[in-house]
Amino acid sequence: MLKIEPMEKIKKEFNFKSFLEAMDFVQKVAVIAEKLNHHPDIIIKYNQVFIESYTHDAQSVTKKDHQLIAAIEKILE
Repeated sequence: MLKIEPMEKIKKEFNFKSFLEAMDFVQKVAVIAEKLNHHPDIIIKYNQVFIESYTHDAQSVTKKDHQLIAAIEKILE
């Protein structure tokens, strides 16, 4: 079965001083994602966290994605 990924996604990269800081951030993202019932794709590479968000049902970026990313960015304030 061929799975076609949507072309439009919100992509963010976050850099931290250590692996543990990156993991702490990801845990906070998980809590937010659960509260919003909207879950991003997350890739962790040592102290870097890459987040991609799009609405699977709509196969595009929606208001849900913008709300999620805004909430994630508030973690770092």
